[in-house]
Amino acid sequence: MLNVIINGCNGRMGQVLTNLIAETEDMQVVAGIDTKPDQINDYPVFGSPSECTVKGDVIIDFSHYTAVPKLLQYCIDVKTPVVVATTALDDECFAMLKKASESIPVFRSANMSIGINALAKAITAIMPVLEKDFNVEIIEKHHTKKLDSPSGTAILLADKVNDACEQKKNYIYGRHSKHDEFHMSDIGIHAVRGGTIPGEHTVIFAGPDEVIELNHLALSREIFANGAVTAAKFIVKQNNGQYSMDDLF
Repeated sequence: MLNVIINGCNGRMGQVLTNLIAETEDMQVVAGIDTKPDQINDYPVFGSPSECTVKGDVIIDFSHYTAVPKLLQYCIDVKTPVVVATTALDDECFAMLKKASESIPVFRSANMSIGINALAKAITAIMPVLEKDFNVEIIEKHHTKKLDSPSGTAILLADKVNDACEQKKNYIYGRHSKHDEFHMSDIGIHAVRGGTIPGEHTVIFAGPDEVIELNHLALSREIFANGAVTAAKFIVKQNNGQYSMDDLF
């Protein structure tokens, strides 16, 4: 039985993850951490990592980027592997990820969906063929509650485009007030917010007289929870270091 602690357990993704693990035979949630610990759960909830007195085999984080550094320090202190599924990480978070990986196994992905990461691999495969003649645009759509813009997934996909290019591209975030033609050296990244869209990402490759579109539509938040569960089962078997979906695949 894999004992899981959820950081951000009372948020939208934390609750989806709680329900999924409850239906998973070989896993159980033994504790949660949340800045709003008053919600009733089937497990104890602590207001901060430093208050947590329950030991888990792995911690899954769906919280806010400002909470990640303290969580990682806690994971270092208690020697517990961690899956970081929180997005919009800043430089402090990335520095802490590196520090933590020297002491514990750390899994981090900008998107926990298996499908999104398969899309990323597809981009890597076709971009060398298209680089010379095709412009690239990325459009991401999310619900109105999403705070970061563009999404971490849009940046992940743009990075995959760049990784596969011989000549690196510049990221263009929207075109308001711009008076310039689109250059082959650019990637356009655009954000749409509305309703309850869980997440949609489209990568457009536009060439002379033909267009290729790769699209991923998230129909529920369960796909991200499923990826996090798969990552948790993977990371507890690894040595210290940083891991991603590429390692999981």
